[in-house]
Amino acid sequence: MNTNISQSLVGGIAATVVMTIVMMIAPMMGLAEMNPPAMVSGMMGMPIAVGWIMHFIIGIVFAASYVYFFRLKLPLGNTVLKGIVFGIIIAVMAKIGMTIMGAMAGSGTPEPEGSMVSMIMALVLGHVIFGIVVALVTKEPKIA
Repeated sequence: MNTNISQSLVGGIAATVVMTIVMMIAPMMGLAEMNPPAMVSGMMGMPIAVGWIMHFIIGIVFAASYVYFFRLKLPLGNTVLKGIVFGIIIAVMAKIGMTIMGAMAGSGTPEPEGSMVSMIMALVLGHVIFGIVVALVTKEPKIA
């Protein structure tokens, strides 16, 4: 299997698991409660199982975008810093995508609970952690 493909799969799955755990415990840290699989399934009008599958597929696609585009293009030497920048970029992309999908889906879509600041902080925190995990898991091997 192509190394980039396997890195995208492993990185996407690992980062999605870690991000999901962080988003589930976010309310314990005073941040908004967010349930990405429920939001995705609600927007699609599908069962929660489909939301979970889509959540992981989106994570793999974002990881692949890091592996194939951002990993070499971000002019930063530090892997963690690359992950942070990538996480902020995908947080913005996710917010835009969710806003558009939410507008198209109309009512019935579960909204995160909490203040707007708390929701944005949870969104950014989750995606920055996702970006860091992807960057660390898919790190380019050092040439000796």
